[in-house]
Amino acid sequence: MLRRIALSMIERYQRGGGSRHYFNLECNFEPTCSEYTRQAIERYGVYKGVVLGMKRIRRCSEPDCIHKVHDPVPDE
Repeated sequence: MLRRIALSMIERYQRGGGSRHYFNLECNFEPTCSEYTRQAIERYGVYKGVVLGMKRIRRCSEPDCIHKVHDPVPDE
């Protein structure tokens, strides 16, 4: 149930325009941080998926990044 709620929140955020709409900025990574978190939750469950997503978001705040960085969910 918690997984379904978390995924629903992410999907709503993505449908609403994501970081470009809500924060007026574009994610430095591919896939986006929200998509990365969604994939991590699908693969590892809510707890580990959210932890991986939060670590990713902390890395995403580099304002000088010019090019998108490919950074998929780890296979562990």
